[in-house]
Amino acid sequence: MKNIPENEKNDLSFLLEIGTEDIPARFLSPALKQLKGNTEKILNEHSIGFSEIKTYGTPRRLAVIADGVSLFQEDRVKEVFGPSRKAAFDAEGNPTRAAQGFAQSQGVQVDTLVIKKKGKGEYVVAVIDEKGMEVKQIIPELFQKIVFSMHFPKSMRWGNGDIRFARPIRWIMALFGRETVQFYVDGIQSSNVTKGHRFLSPAGFQIKDVHRYKKLLAKNYVIVEQEERKTMILDQMENLLAPYHEKPVLDEDLLETVLNLVEYPVPVLGTFPQKYLMLPRELLIIVMKDHQKYFAVESSDGKITNHFIVTSNTSQENADIVRIGAERVIKARFEDAKFYYEDDIKKKLAERVVELKKVTYQERLGSMYEKTERVMSLVEVIAERINPSLREKVARAALLAKADLITGVVREFPELQGIMGKYYAIHDGEEHEVAQAIEEQYLPSHSGGVLPLTDIGSLLSIADKIDSIAAFFSIGLIPSGSEDPFALRRQAQGVIAILLKRDYSITLQELVDASMMSFPYETRLKISEHIMKFLLHRLETLLSDIGYSNDVIQSITFLSSVIHFQDIVKRLDVLKGRQKQGDFIDFLTAIKRVHNILSKTDLPPVEDRLLIEEAEKMLNDKIVNIKPSLQNLMEKQDYEAALGILFTATEPINLFFDRVLVMDKDEKVRLNRLSLLNEVWKTASSFADFSKLSIP
Repeated sequence: MKNIPENEKNDLSFLLEIGTEDIPARFLSPALKQLKGNTEKILNEHSIGFSEIKTYGTPRRLAVIADGVSLFQEDRVKEVFGPSRKAAFDAEGNPTRAAQGFAQSQGVQVDTLVIKKKGKGEYVVAVIDEKGMEVKQIIPELFQKIVFSMHFPKSMRWGNGDIRFARPIRWIMALFGRETVQFYVDGIQSSNVTKGHRFLSPAGFQIKDVHRYKKLLAKNYVIVEQEERKTMILDQMENLLAPYHEKPVLDEDLLETVLNLVEYPVPVLGTFPQKYLMLPRELLIIVMKDHQKYFAVESSDGKITNHFIVTSNTSQENADIVRIGAERVIKARFEDAKFYYEDDIKKKLAERVVELKKVTYQERLGSMYEKTERVMSLVEVIAERINPSLREKVARAALLAKADLITGVVREFPELQGIMGKYYAIHDGEEHEVAQAIEEQYLPSHSGGVLPLTDIGSLLSIADKIDSIAAFFSIGLIPSGSEDPFALRRQAQGVIAILLKRDYSITLQELVDASMMSFPYETRLKISEHIMKFLLHRLETLLSDIGYSNDVIQSITFLSSVIHFQDIVKRLDVLKGRQKQGDFIDFLTAIKRVHNILSKTDLPPVEDRLLIEEAEKMLNDKIVNIKPSLQNLMEKQDYEAALGILFTATEPINLFFDRVLVMDKDEKVRLNRLSLLNEVWKTASSFADFSKLSIP
């Protein structure tokens, strides 16, 4: 019902505000998105026009404003299905009691009933013209529906009520134009009264005009619009740090959390003792972010300073009190972190590896130590295949990779695993590449995330992830539907993303085979094919995200067990670039004719003596002659030229079909001609499966 023409708009707007106890920050943004969608849906379902819907929210309120709301519902024609045609009319076509009763129940004459198909049957239908009602008569019901339509990841009941909500509802404000809308939700009566800031302006006050809502709340220390609070936070942080030529370490998740924790944001600058700057950068940031929701601060050259910013939910006059309290708390947190860090570096990572025997990886897959042993063996095989000079360093990185899991800092901050391992490895005097790889083993952390920068990190990440996939598949814990508790899809995407990025001379099948070395032969036979299909699906998804069409992807990925990833991408690029060109379309049309006539049965080699017609001799000569050149060009990965070679077979193929009867009465001749076509197809298939490609 959107996009009302300008000459049909009116000035009526409505406002619904649901006042609550503090809603968790992580619920607020999704709730506002849901509120907007639900409101649009409910208005559309009731044929009520509107021009725009906006939502607003703070920890204590969810609000929706709809502008340009129609005064009346649109007139509607409603169709109500009744009994079947056979039940509604007798053999002579007269209405039965069933038809008469249905017509009466719908308030229509029986002779106005019509017959319509539904599924496989025919039914009588009452066509009812519904005159649109005045919106103000039904707006209380609509507001109730909007409130009851809200759902949260976790909800609660309170008192003796039945309604479930994120937090207890304490007031409801509802306006249509300048009129208060009266209705009840679980014993709470709506009004035109809202409340200001819990501490700075706790008294209730009236809203008599929808369009003064934001302004009046702001006067009462409530900035109800999320984007406005965000701008205030960013601008004030910039002003606080300008004299020091510093800037906040911005984190979008933290920023959204903070703006959803406050109604009136006032950033306050604090400091902590410089001695804590000896702690790793990431540890400093995570202590400030996770424990206290503070913003770390960095200098112009990217180094963490001893400043931080806390966003208070009070007035500027209270800034000193907020700062003193925040400084006291952060000092205690940093002291704890410093204790853990200094205790951790007393023992080298290499000395901690044996302790991984006490850490369970998965109850049926043994300890983290066993996982480490598998990854070490696997990564050495991969390194030997890709770059033997890296074997020693990557094996060392694999040995140390999980050792930081039993350090004090990582136990306290699990999200720092790998990162702290890098710092500890550097402290222990390990080679920089080894230390870097310990951090990079967990990359990418999400779809589209940053990939490892080093070869050692890339190889370790691939080995760690492919081992996890093989291990869980070996015990039948395979992702199904939306269930993927061990994040195997994400890990598979990581493997594929790294292989697509780097020109490694290893095929997907070789990687899967290497990952299965530690498992019994029977297990390998049972799950190897399943793992390949699982990885291929991830490959196809990533290639689709990059921009390749599905038919082009399908024409190449079947070769992933025998060609390298960069080889795959190069072939895809050539096909994508030539797909709509005339010579490609001509060849594709011809080669599809070849494929369509072939069966899946094995065929003998072509016998020259059975080639009778000139056209079949020409086609055979063409295939024999282009094979060496084609193979040479493909070994050089010159796929443009290779495709050009294949195009020279278009005319001989078409001439063959025009002049040769494939299904000759002589069985030997017939089989030989099919064998010739099979050779044509096999030659073309060394480049791609052209049967998968669509003709433009």
